[in-house]
Amino acid sequence: MKKRVVISGGGIVSALGNDWQTIFGKLKAGKNCIRRMDEWDRYERMNTRLAAPVDFTLPDFPRKKIRGMGRVSRLALAATDDALRLAGLADSPELSGGRCGVAYGSSTGSVDALLDFYSMLISGDMKNVSATTYIRSMPQTCAANISVFYGLTGRLISANTACTSGSMAIGYAFEAIREGLQDIMLAGGAEELTPADAAVFDALFATSTKNDAPEATPAAYDKNRDGLVIGEGAGTLVLEEYEHAVKRGAKIHAEIVGFGTNTDGSHITQPNRTTMGGALTLAIKDARIESGLIGYVNTHGTATTLGDIAESWATYDIFARAVPASTLKNYIGHTLGACGAIEAWISINMMNEGWFAPNINVKEIDPQCAPLSYLTGDGEKIDTDYIMSNNFAFGGINTSLIFKRIKT
Repeated sequence: MKKRVVISGGGIVSALGNDWQTIFGKLKAGKNCIRRMDEWDRYERMNTRLAAPVDFTLPDFPRKKIRGMGRVSRLALAATDDALRLAGLADSPELSGGRCGVAYGSSTGSVDALLDFYSMLISGDMKNVSATTYIRSMPQTCAANISVFYGLTGRLISANTACTSGSMAIGYAFEAIREGLQDIMLAGGAEELTPADAAVFDALFATSTKNDAPEATPAAYDKNRDGLVIGEGAGTLVLEEYEHAVKRGAKIHAEIVGFGTNTDGSHITQPNRTTMGGALTLAIKDARIESGLIGYVNTHGTATTLGDIAESWATYDIFARAVPASTLKNYIGHTLGACGAIEAWISINMMNEGWFAPNINVKEIDPQCAPLSYLTGDGEKIDTDYIMSNNFAFGGINTSLIFKRIKT
């Protein structure tokens, strides 16, 4: 018998803030967190100068426990610590009892540590390579460091699938608990800001170059959008088996009822409308509900021409109606490996609030995008028991998560 899986805690580190009330206030204000990065002027052939950095200070943890962590792992740790406290599991002996695991991802490890290896290869000098260099740079650095920091002895899943890292981690954690393999999973994703990430998309002519108007971009779904903006941050959800959470008196923020993932199998970077829609269909089938019950879709919404068009039509193909939809990337940029977790947690809170944020910076919907109900203005009050959160990544990786409101 499959187990029910609920969200008993969540935490994020983002440009919008680190707690729901702060984030809610900024979403209501309808202003983004994008700024011009003057320090990027040294990269002469890079066109964009825009990003959404996080003002971040790690709590005062013992140095010995964090010395193997680069910025990306520290972001992940801060989000995870907040999530555990909200879930009432901080310092719980259950964390090390074998029935609690971690599923976490990022696009890469910390770039500064990678640079130390590169400098060695170029100069022939190992002066910058230390005992922690690889630990800080390895792909599984977030998952491994979280596991060691909290003494977890359950499953470890490292979901390093670029922009679906966070959502994939949540989906895999969901399946582990549903199948009775774990009682608790810490799941999410993180990404640290680096100009190298901006350069990846700049080389594809996919970044916004409104460098003197950071407040006006990104503008996903707008006719005059000109590309994405890179952000950073982390998001962690505490997933828990329903009966386990009820027994210990935990507050339940939502239930995760559906997860769908597949791959395009056609192109590394160009989105595929058909297979994107297939992931949504898998999630709906997994949730065992009709699509009409879903009252809101949090879209990937990168503000790239091909991405917005393909995703909007993939969504319309499945819903066959103008389902309410918006993206949070217009506020905080594209946080890459973190976006699936950050957007899921904010979407859960919006569902419980009964209000959903608008697509800021949208003045005229691109007629090439599908006829969805793109939330604008002051957002929209929607009373719904089900929401969907979708993410897509290089490699043709597609994910879809469905959350259910728990009425108390």
